[in-house]
Amino acid sequence: MRSTSDLLVGDEHVVVRGLWRAVDVFRCLALCYAAWSVWLRNAEVAHLPGAILVLAVVAAWTVAQTVRPLRTVRAYAAELAIGCGAVLATRLVDHDWVITAGAKTIPSIWPTAAIVGFAILRGWRGGLAAAAVVAASSFVEVVHPTANTVSNSIFGLLLGGCIGYCVDLARSSHAAHAEAMRLAAARAERDRLARTVHDGVLQTLAFIHRRGTDLGGEAATLGAMAGEQERILRALVSEPDLAEVERAIGGETDLRSSLRHVASESVQLVTPADPIRLTHRVADELVSAVEAALDNVHRHAGDGARAWVLLDDDGAAVTVTVRDSGRGVPTGRLEEAAAEGRLGVASSIRGRLADLGGTAQVTAGPGGGTTVELRLPAKRRS
Repeated sequence: MRSTSDLLVGDEHVVVRGLWRAVDVFRCLALCYAAWSVWLRNAEVAHLPGAILVLAVVAAWTVAQTVRPLRTVRAYAAELAIGCGAVLATRLVDHDWVITAGAKTIPSIWPTAAIVGFAILRGWRGGLAAAAVVAASSFVEVVHPTANTVSNSIFGLLLGGCIGYCVDLARSSHAAHAEAMRLAAARAERDRLARTVHDGVLQTLAFIHRRGTDLGGEAATLGAMAGEQERILRALVSEPDLAEVERAIGGETDLRSSLRHVASESVQLVTPADPIRLTHRVADELVSAVEAALDNVHRHAGDGARAWVLLDDDGAAVTVTVRDSGRGVPTGRLEEAAAEGRLGVASSIRGRLADLGGTAQVTAGPGGGTTVELRLPAKRRS
């Protein structure tokens, strides 16, 4: 897995990519300027070999970052440490009177690259923090702050804060643009689907809804189901606000009404008085599992077998129990069916509940009959 720092530079705004290139160029130019400054005042340097050694370390890091740039917090923390160490090392290679006179430090403006790097990586907070570290090193090195020390420190703080703020704006605009493109693509795809399904499918569902209501009985239940699907589909293909589409599809429904269609002469549905609210997705999966259990009853329980579907919500979990009066399931039969590739119970029932984060238990009574218990924890309702 990539680190957060790697993710920050993986898909950047063009402004941020330009800043990274500018930092690489600035680092090289700052090294040349530092070397030129030491050359100009080489007679004032107390320990010239020490100054050259400091510049060599700075040059080695510059070459490494130029040949193979690292855009991580760890790399720029190392660069910041090298820059601050070079600033502090100035006191070891320069005379006190040279330092107090306001002479440039050995690395000069080279540590500014680390300030800008942190501003790009961590925004204005990172830029200010890096600038504060460089400023503190400069004050420690000079002991008695000069006008140049103060002005350079203020400049570093302004640079880190302003560039970091610009980077934050660039990233937020880049994210907003990417989100707008995603929404535009989603709308275009939805419009394409709308042209395909709007007329025929919606009109058919509306007709089934009306006719089912007129006929009554089981047809009314089927009509209500068609009306619900018409509502969701109409929102999907015509609602301009995608948030409304999400609410229409992912809203809540009453599990009691979702299971009402399973009741028949041979199947008795027993529900509590209070609604059992689940999201459409979870309710549809539970209903499909119940339908699969009832299908097994019709197929294998024998002629004349009756079934009962019991709903319960105790607050901790929603439980749906499907019990029948059939011949029962022999011991080991479910495992044999799964091994033979007949996955009605394993996939349609247990698999669905496992995907929802619930459990499904199938037990056979001693005198016949089978009980399927579907249990969904309360925290898995959505």
